[in-house]
Amino acid sequence: MDYVSAIVPPLVMAILFTAVMVTIIKNQGGANKSKEDAAVDAAFARAEAARQASGDEQ
Repeated sequence: MDYVSAIVPPLVMAILFTAVMVTIIKNQGGANKSKEDAAVDAAFARAEAARQASGDEQ
Protein backbone atom coordinates (compact mmCIF):
# COMPACT_ATOMS: atom_id res chain seq x y z
CA MET A 1 0.00 0.00 0.00
CA ASP A 2 3.02 2.29 0.07
CA TYR A 3 2.68 2.81 -3.68
CA VAL A 4 -0.86 4.16 -3.21
CA SER A 5 0.22 6.69 -0.61
CA ALA A 6 3.14 7.65 -2.86
CA ILE A 7 0.99 8.30 -5.95
CA VAL A 8 -1.95 10.13 -4.32
CA PRO A 9 -0.30 13.54 -3.63
CA PRO A 10 1.08 13.99 -7.18
CA LEU A 11 -2.20 12.78 -8.65
CA VAL A 12 -4.21 15.24 -6.56
CA MET A 13 -1.85 18.07 -7.51
CA ALA A 14 -2.13 17.17 -11.20
CA ILE A 15 -5.94 17.19 -11.01
CA LEU A 16 -6.00 20.54 -9.20
CA PHE A 17 -3.49 22.03 -11.65
CA THR A 18 -5.61 20.89 -14.59
CA ALA A 19 -8.75 22.38 -13.01
CA VAL A 20 -6.99 25.71 -12.44
CA MET A 21 -5.69 25.81 -16.02
CA VAL A 22 -9.14 25.02 -17.45
CA THR A 23 -10.69 27.78 -15.33
CA ILE A 24 -8.07 30.31 -16.42
CA ILE A 25 -8.46 29.42 -20.09
CA LYS A 26 -12.26 29.59 -19.93
CA ASN A 27 -12.07 33.08 -18.43
CA GLN A 28 -9.70 34.43 -21.09
CA GLY A 29 -12.22 36.23 -23.27
CA GLY A 30 -14.37 34.18 -25.59
CA ALA A 31 -17.82 35.19 -26.82
CA ASN A 32 -18.56 37.43 -23.85
CA LYS A 33 -15.35 39.41 -24.35
CA SER A 34 -16.67 41.15 -27.46
CA LYS A 35 -19.92 42.01 -25.67
CA GLU A 36 -18.01 43.48 -22.74
CA ASP A 37 -15.77 45.49 -25.08
CA ALA A 38 -18.81 46.80 -26.96
CA ALA A 39 -20.48 47.84 -23.69
CA VAL A 40 -17.36 49.71 -22.56
CA ASP A 41 -16.99 51.41 -25.95
CA ALA A 42 -20.64 52.50 -25.82
CA ALA A 43 -20.22 53.89 -22.32
CA PHE A 44 -17.13 55.87 -23.40
CA ALA A 45 -19.01 57.20 -26.42
CA ARG A 46 -21.93 58.32 -24.23
CA ALA A 47 -19.59 60.01 -21.78
CA GLU A 48 -17.72 61.77 -24.58
CA ALA A 49 -20.97 62.93 -26.20
CA ALA A 50 -22.25 64.25 -22.86
CA ARG A 51 -18.96 66.08 -22.23
CA GLN A 52 -19.07 67.71 -25.64
CA ALA A 53 -22.76 68.60 -25.30
CA SER A 54 -22.19 70.36 -21.99
CA GLY A 55 -19.47 72.52 -23.52
CA ASP A 56 -16.68 71.36 -21.23
CA GLU A 57 -14.31 70.83 -24.12
CA GLN A 58 -10.77 71.88 -23.28
